[in-house]
Amino acid sequence: MELIVIGAGPAYTDRRGAAASSYLLRGGGAALLLDLGQGAFSNLASEIEPSALTAVLVSHLHPDHFVDLVPLRHYLKWEFDPPRRARVLGPAGLADRLDALNGHPGFAAASIDVETLSEGVQRFEPFEVEARRVAHAGESYAFRVTSRSGAGVAAGEDGRGPGLVYSGDCAHAEDLLPLIHPGDTVLSEASFGAGPIAPGAQHITSGEVARVASAGGAARLLLTHVLSGPSREETLAAAKAEFAGPVQLVTEGDRFQV
Repeated sequence: MELIVIGAGPAYTDRRGAAASSYLLRGGGAALLLDLGQGAFSNLASEIEPSALTAVLVSHLHPDHFVDLVPLRHYLKWEFDPPRRARVLGPAGLADRLDALNGHPGFAAASIDVETLSEGVQRFEPFEVEARRVAHAGESYAFRVTSRSGAGVAAGEDGRGPGLVYSGDCAHAEDLLPLIHPGDTVLSEASFGAGPIAPGAQHITSGEVARVASAGGAARLLLTHVLSGPSREETLAAAKAEFAGPVQLVTEGDRFQV
């Protein structure tokens, strides 16, 4: 499967052209989106016709991970006759958040079919997604996504190759370890870079996630969601000190084969 970085920014940044968390997975004619934070919709629409999304998965109910569901809703409602719809899975209360944001009961339901996310495995062929709760804020999830393998890709008995583990936002790197399989790519937030983390912020450092990625046998570590202040060089250095494989800070438009 192909990973396309739609948005790599955090809640705020001074990085010109940044959009908040959003990651597109494509394979087998399907398109799965992980999060849709502020500013990400335009990048998404330049990459794929948004009504063609198989589903959107929202990791948690902070606006920098879901607020561009608002332009997605408008696009689906007003760009087409009849309107089109999108399937969105997220923590309980997501539809209410969107309705309250716009002061309009039923706002989300006009074009978005919101389903409540829970721990376990969901299939969006050819993708399989395992969702697991992590500590952050309220109901928060990390995901492991695999796809049925094509020719030339090492696969298990179920025909699935290595996966992508996406942290969402996470306060304890160890929460990710049950999702990481040998050979996986780990895509993790490192909001405060190499640290220290501000008291009460509920995030992880690049070094912490690197240690967990190494313990899980991951093949590659991709860092994202870094705030304006932390040094990007120190963020990378702290991760490389703990993880022997490739490490990269991602940005909008980056593409990877997983």
